Amino acid sequence: MFGARGTGKSTLLKELFPAKNTFWIDLLDFELESKLIANPSVFIQMLDSVRENQNIEWVVIDEVQKVPGLLNYVHQEIEKKRFKFALTGSSARKLKRGSANLLAGRAFQNILYPLTSTELKEDFNLDIYLRWGGLPEVYNLNSDEARKQYLRTYVQTYLKQEIQAEQLVRNLQPFRKFLDLLGSISGTIINYSKIARDINSDPVTVKNYFEILEDTLIGYRLPSYHNSIRKRQTQSPKFYLFDLGVRRAVMNHLNLDIEKNSISYGVLFEHFLIHEIKRYSEYKNLDWSFSYLKTKDQVEIDLIVDRPGQKTLAIEIKSTESVTEDHVRSFSKIAKDIPNSEMICLSNDITEKTINNVKCLHWKKWLENVWNVW
Repeated sequence: MFGARGTGKSTLLKELFPAKNTFWIDLLDFELESKLIANPSVFIQMLDSVRENQNIEWVVIDEVQKVPGLLNYVHQEIEKKRFKFALTGSSARKLKRGSANLLAGRAFQNILYPLTSTELKEDFNLDIYLRWGGLPEVYNLNSDEARKQYLRTYVQTYLKQEIQAEQLVRNLQPFRKFLDLLGSISGTIINYSKIARDINSDPVTVKNYFEILEDTLIGYRLPSYHNSIRKRQTQSPKFYLFDLGVRRAVMNHLNLDIEKNSISYGVLFEHFLIHEIKRYSEYKNLDWSFSYLKTKDQVEIDLIVDRPGQKTLAIEIKSTESVTEDHVRSFSKIAKDIPNSEMICLSNDITEKTINNVKCLHWKKWLENVWNVW
């Protein structure tokens, strides 16, 4: 199970696996991490000892990327069928780059994201979510000041220090400048050359930075839509930070109110819905692919969802509480050029309507319906 720090991986596994028959190895324990790095075979000694003295069925290794060599021993143990394993990690980068044994064919891979509106149920409030995001700890804190401090600390200690500690970035200064730009970059088309100039670096390094953020699940790139795979790959993608609270912390906006009908509210609302749709589809293993479309005359479709065996969804996202023809006029024209597509406008408008073949729906009603169908 991969997931960015703070998404609740450890908490979830502790709920799933009772302590009485689970052996827990926490690699955030520096002393234990150091011991296993120096001699990974100590892991087998630990398992032998547990096997003799306790009725252990499951072994959980938390933050396994810290000691990639353990995966070879996990592989051996899987073959012996002595234990079942649950492994967590906040980054697949060290595992991939270190040619670690990724247990292909012997382990299922899952990703845990910040909380969705469906998971929060009656605790979900859109305005609160747009302000603070979906990291579980945010909902355990009982004051806005505590939430601000938590998110600031998350950005400072994890994004700016732990990524370097994992030796994912050797030269920290340009990377820190890059992180300072992330909030304003999030939700926009990436211009690698401009970002490189802004941080006094080069486009190749900037692309590597984005790869690091994707491998650590801090964000993802949304490719440009085109019927041709080759042409799609040559268009610049958009980038989205994984959490709205973290985005606002990176931008130093935690003390700012979010006013409805403002540009910033619309940007956050778009982030929220794109996150929700992608996460639902991944949790349901739907194999859908996502992209955006922007024409030369600046007409844009926020999200295009390719669904195998079904019509392509062309989704426009508007934060307004009253959708009019003006909101969907350009969208309806360009969406017609997407073969076998269905056009949807998601908004805060509670009145369901159809305008120029565009189905206009309240976002919550549509998500609830889609979640139940999926």
